[in-house]
Amino acid sequence: MGGLRLPLRSILTDQILSKVTKPTRYIGTEWNTVHKSWEKTPVKMAFAFPDLYEVGMSHLGLRILYGLVNEQPDFLLERVFAPWVDMEEELRRRGLPLFSLESYAPLREFDLIGFTLQYEMSYTNILNMLDLGQIPLRSADRTNDDPLVIAGGPCAFNPEPLADFIDCFVIGEGEEVLLEILGAIRELKSSRPGRPDRAVLLRRLAKIPGVYIPAFYQVAYGENGQVEEVKAREPMVPPRVIKRVIADLDRVYFPTRPIVPFMEIVHDRIMLELFRGCQRGCRFCQAGMIYRPVRERSPEILRRQAEELVKSIGYEEMSLTSLSSGDYCAIESLIKQLLNDYEKDGISISLPSLRIDSFSVNLAQEVQRVRKSGLTFAPEAGTQRLRDVINKNVTEDDLLQATNAAFAAGWSAVKLYFMVGLPTEERADLDGIADIALRVADLGTSWQKRGHIKKRIQVTVSTSCFVPKAHTPFQWEGQDPISVLQEKQDYLRQKLRDKRITYNWHDPSLSFLEAVFARGDRRLGRVLTAAWQKGCKFDSWSEHFKWDYWMAAFAECGLDPVWYAQRRIPYSERLPWDHIDSGVSKRYLQREHEQALAGIVTADCRYDACTGCGVCPTLEVDVQLKGGGQTAALSR
Repeated sequence: MGGLRLPLRSILTDQILSKVTKPTRYIGTEWNTVHKSWEKTPVKMAFAFPDLYEVGMSHLGLRILYGLVNEQPDFLLERVFAPWVDMEEELRRRGLPLFSLESYAPLREFDLIGFTLQYEMSYTNILNMLDLGQIPLRSADRTNDDPLVIAGGPCAFNPEPLADFIDCFVIGEGEEVLLEILGAIRELKSSRPGRPDRAVLLRRLAKIPGVYIPAFYQVAYGENGQVEEVKAREPMVPPRVIKRVIADLDRVYFPTRPIVPFMEIVHDRIMLELFRGCQRGCRFCQAGMIYRPVRERSPEILRRQAEELVKSIGYEEMSLTSLSSGDYCAIESLIKQLLNDYEKDGISISLPSLRIDSFSVNLAQEVQRVRKSGLTFAPEAGTQRLRDVINKNVTEDDLLQATNAAFAAGWSAVKLYFMVGLPTEERADLDGIADIALRVADLGTSWQKRGHIKKRIQVTVSTSCFVPKAHTPFQWEGQDPISVLQEKQDYLRQKLRDKRITYNWHDPSLSFLEAVFARGDRRLGRVLTAAWQKGCKFDSWSEHFKWDYWMAAFAECGLDPVWYAQRRIPYSERLPWDHIDSGVSKRYLQREHEQALAGIVTADCRYDACTGCGVCPTLEVDVQLKGGGQTAALSR
């Protein structure tokens, strides 16, 4: 093994790095990297991020698992990212395997390869990385000589499109379950030389809560192509795999010495995780359903983590990350405390995710004490009618008050996020997007005229396309046809012609494929293989997206992508992901869908009555609110 790693390192440094763009993506000697003894560590894992280095290194989950696993004496975790096309060409031309950054070890030499599934359009990169790593693509073709391939993340809540390629999925939060998986491998390796017997290992892992082994389940399809049955093939596997969840974030590992890259990455800043979960109940939002319940970290823990992070890395910005950071119970006092601690060091605070109704003048004034970071608000829909349909629970007055507070505090630029193609959307809802943008711009101009703002007013309006996602109330809804989404975008372009407003939109063709795989079944594995063989990879990068190749792959496999993305699914139909349990009941999701069509809103259970989603009793975990100075556990 050591003899193979040394030539890889020398070939890379002497012959390849000078020929590729951004060579620091591949050198792996950044500040705070961990280099453990390959020979002395029993179990070796590669964390595989199916996108570029600068994207993957911005991922908080990687930072957490990297530090957590490497703290264990018997385990090591090294990183591998999807190589850009120039590096891939160099590797393939020389017959070299994909390798880890820390030790330059070929991918297939690890005991375990763990992919994170953040976005459906990264799936072809997973196949490409396995192939570059000289690992058989299909789980059924792997032997005891191959590493175990696992995957987790939000897309694992519908694992079926990747079922042919992944040996086991982790459903839910990974800190505890990953150590249990690595521990099982260590135990089996200690009982025999070499790698464990795959069949024995998979049966062992199937007994771990939150682990889903696709090979142990058989899928039957009906005459119309719908899933009729998912049946367990092995007696030890559960009929439904329930997600894992961390009950108390104050007691779980959090990295305070993360790797500091040599190059600029997408999110080049300190990340402080305030809480997990969101119970606002937006009906299109998968994260808001699958990450329930809300569990906050206590302010004293956050301040301690912030102190350690500031000492170990040199960033000038601290991002308070969560699904909706402004919802943290003590957000204003926490920001004030952090700024008091670090304002002298020139460290600013940013809030990447703000709900409109949680922003205030006080918050605006605190955030801009060091420097003004970007402000982004997400009204999502242009009218109150449609905001009630999606359960956004904010009003136009909320938005205008929030943006007015921002302009009054001296901001000159704000970003507004909306969605087009939402269920029941009408032309009036599109008009509402334009009306809101213009009113916000007028507010900024009024403060500019008063002398509060010196710079040009900039309002950036971005629209994404609605994508129906598994485990949401809108999982039964179909997506608008591509042509309809394009017409809506064209209409908004005309309505938003104002020098103060910039309009950005998402490619509906990409959103269409995202919807296909978000609601897909196992048969799509054939399409993925065919598309990858034709050259599809980095599909989320516009310069590499090959629509014609994808459509040819669907045609060759005899599958209709429109059937997956655009049809309205009846409640009576079994969904491909029904055997994966997020803790939120299907009955609740159906009730929320019915409420949506009736325009009835559902309150946030943190501050109102329990809505009966089922997550707390199913997972035996309570809502944890710790930001108010004392812990409040809301039992359901």
